[in-house]
Amino acid sequence: MVQRKSKARPKPKAQAKSTVQPKSEYDSPWKTILKTYFQEFISFFYPDIYADIDWTKPIEFLDKELIQVTRDAEIGRRLADALVKVHWLDGEESWLYIHVEVQNQRDDDLPHRVYVYNYRIYDQYKQPITSLVILGDNEINWRPDHFILQTRRTRTRFDFSTTKLIDYREQWTELEADHNLFSTVVMMHLRTLETTSNSQARKEYKFSLLKRLYEQGRDRQDIIDFYRLIDWMMTLALELQSEFDQQVTQYEETMKMPYITSIERVGEERGKLKGQLEGEQNMIIQLLNYRFGEIDSSTVEKVKTLTRTQLTELGKAIFNFSTVTDLQQWLEINLKPVEQE
Repeated sequence: MVQRKSKARPKPKAQAKSTVQPKSEYDSPWKTILKTYFQEFISFFYPDIYADIDWTKPIEFLDKELIQVTRDAEIGRRLADALVKVHWLDGEESWLYIHVEVQNQRDDDLPHRVYVYNYRIYDQYKQPITSLVILGDNEINWRPDHFILQTRRTRTRFDFSTTKLIDYREQWTELEADHNLFSTVVMMHLRTLETTSNSQARKEYKFSLLKRLYEQGRDRQDIIDFYRLIDWMMTLALELQSEFDQQVTQYEETMKMPYITSIERVGEERGKLKGQLEGEQNMIIQLLNYRFGEIDSSTVEKVKTLTRTQLTELGKAIFNFSTVTDLQQWLEINLKPVEQE
């Protein structure tokens, strides 16, 4: 089992510049893999909690309850959040609130948001909550783990558990030896951060990480699920994506493992997702034109570079904009390039 360390990590070697691939999507893939492989998630990141859960009893994802609480809190729904009902070995029922902050920028409002969600859940459902936070950003020194609310004679302190993904950089050998699916997920996340400006390296890492699951003997469904995850997160330019697909096809033919050889099906699925994304882009652009008149072509191009998660956030923010300047400032903040450490 890979253990987290708290000391500062050395800076990774600078990546050579290459063709810039499409912007990576983080939130939705993490939410999907967390929900599908929840037991492995807890085993990898929180072995002490894993040991206390009665896995013979069903777990339950409380999506409706979480949506209600986050809506009432009026601070925005987070795609990578999960609220899960489990049973401890002593028979007690408990709820776990899991927040995966996997976008690659820090969010200074995070401690307040986790605190609000925690007390809202308890206030509404009278259930004790364990709050767990996964941080996927690239800032070594940003490690929020508490929130303090204080007035002259009253002080409230709320502590929560934080796991920092970049802490695993120094444990790469241990990650490679670990067969838990989330060791590969963490490796994928780190490689995605490191290859923002190196498309060729990203393609090579993408294939090696997928190949790793075949070599571990993961079953067909695991590999298909991970393929979708890695395809979503480790985005590539069209030409390199085609090369990657061919690598996968040739490897499966060699290994006689026709799990995802049907690249045509994958391509069709990718095409559908692209069509949905373009539809959402057009809808947002129409809303902007309606609100501010015809927006300029450079702003349109910036909108087209947004991920689906960012488009959703922009759709919410539009009605808070008073001028085009507000829109341009929002785009400047959300399209800020990732700084390599």
